[in-house]
Amino acid sequence: MITDERRDKILRIAEESGFVSLQRLVAEVGASESTVRRDLEFLDAQGHLHRTRGGAAYSGDSLADFDVRQNKASLEKRMIAQRTAELILPGETVLLDGGTTTLEVARHLHGKPLQVVTNSLPIASLLMNVNEVELIFIGGYVYPKTGVALGDQAVAALKNINVSRLVMSAGGVTADGLFNSNALLVETERQMIAAAERVTLVADSGKFGQRALSHLCPLESVHEIVTDDGLSEEWYETLARLGIQLETVGQAKVATT
Repeated sequence: MITDERRDKILRIAEESGFVSLQRLVAEVGASESTVRRDLEFLDAQGHLHRTRGGAAYSGDSLADFDVRQNKASLEKRMIAQRTAELILPGETVLLDGGTTTLEVARHLHGKPLQVVTNSLPIASLLMNVNEVELIFIGGYVYPKTGVALGDQAVAALKNINVSRLVMSAGGVTADGLFNSNALLVETERQMIAAAERVTLVADSGKFGQRALSHLCPLESVHEIVTDDGLSEEWYETLARLGIQLETVGQAKVATT
């Protein structure tokens, strides 16, 4: 198996499982442990996987051609994440929802003293050895594809948590509010919103105007949105009318209320 084929197979296995052990990858791709470790380092550097102790967690969209560095959506995601991290003040207690964009936010928090609460195993793995971060993990049923803890246990734990800021993503945003594709996730995220003084939504402009399976909350539950500069004028007007602070990244305008 040539290098690109092996890495593509590793990525597919990780995407299907959410998390995959080094031993399983060695067995399934038929390569040595040292070769698989090098592949994981490469995929981590590309942003497709996050290496964890003893394996890897899926953290992005598959790319068939590994010579392609990052597509436009991935670049926008990183820019959104960097701007969001800049908005988080040292000493804050921040609740990070699971998702690829919030994982990118976590990558930009190094060097900033914070309390971070999360239900995401990939985020917890990323921050667990960061000296400046005091990490609190919310447990529960772990959804296999994403490594995010959901359900009754997660909701119960969140009822005892108070944070200054929630950073969350969504599967879709319309005038009716936020949507996500998993009912258990929506239930957990509603409790996250209740636990936070300020809600920051991170979402690329492609999510706006889109719906998903379950309605999460009205737009008015969000205090701040960080997105790219692809929003229509109608969305600028809608968010300004609702008093939602808007931060955009890219070459076009930035609008705030």
